[in-house]
Amino acid sequence: MPAPDRDALILAAAVGGLLAVATAVGRLLRRRVATDAGRRTIDNFNARVAAWWVMALVFGAAISFGLLGACVLFGLVSFFALREMITLTPTRLGDHHALFWAFFVIPPIQYVCVYVGWQDFWSIFVPVYCFLFLAVRSTLLGDTRCYLERTAKIQWALMICVYFVSHAPALLTLASHEAAGMVGAGTSALAVAIPPGSGWKLLVWLVVVVQMSDVLQYVWGKLLGRRKIAPTVSPSKTWEGFAGGVLSATAVGVGLSFLTPFDVRVAIGMGLTVCLMGFFGGIVMSAIKRDAGVKDYGALIAGHGGMMDRIDSLTFAAPVFYRLVRHYYP
Repeated sequence: MPAPDRDALILAAAVGGLLAVATAVGRLLRRRVATDAGRRTIDNFNARVAAWWVMALVFGAAISFGLLGACVLFGLVSFFALREMITLTPTRLGDHHALFWAFFVIPPIQYVCVYVGWQDFWSIFVPVYCFLFLAVRSTLLGDTRCYLERTAKIQWALMICVYFVSHAPALLTLASHEAAGMVGAGTSALAVAIPPGSGWKLLVWLVVVVQMSDVLQYVWGKLLGRRKIAPTVSPSKTWEGFAGGVLSATAVGVGLSFLTPFDVRVAIGMGLTVCLMGFFGGIVMSAIKRDAGVKDYGALIAGHGGMMDRIDSLTFAAPVFYRLVRHYYP
């Protein structure tokens, strides 16, 4: 378990202060709003803030246990997100064996491999071995009706919810190589640049920037939004909200660059990249919902919808950020 340090205390104080202010504002507005529509809006806002309190506490508690806590947390996140995506997917009896493997065997193997540091294996386990295995497993049961569609949906859900998401806790392993004395020819140069036990800061930086991008795109969209980006896919997303949110969240990333080995130039580039990938992840997940005819993936998190509604941006941002940090940081 990494010992609390100055950066951790600063982050805890900042997040706690921000949520405390949001809580106070929500309660004040609830007393002053007179219309039913206004009350519903404020109640939704207060539910979101309450959920953010819980999510922040759970996230903080998990990463305080280091790589193990992060793998357990994101393993559970993957399970609930996978359940929501599969719920939107029509399945048949011929899919049940494949679904058993997709839910109860493949995710634990993926996260155990992340935890023990088998990077060469976990990075290809789902996109190569599991893709082939699940296709063969479904085929052997002999149900060929809508076979390609059914198999592709299970494979795609596994890629998004398990493989992509598992890159988030894997950020902690970038510092563990040096800590374990394993720096060598197969280890990236950045692993040496990250002090032992500080990989959690990269994870926090990623999560904060991506989530702030979501929130700030919504805020800027409400304030200035006029032109829709993709009205049939995500009616609330506007070019003005997108530009304001991405630039504002990138500024947040630069402000939090003390958590990372990035200088200002690299922090700007990384911030823009993860915000753009987060936007793409969100709009792709929205397209899946529209195709299924639902507004939210679920109702697991009050005010936010389902687990997938909360991590949609992270699914695309995490693997790209991990690869950039591991392979391309000078």
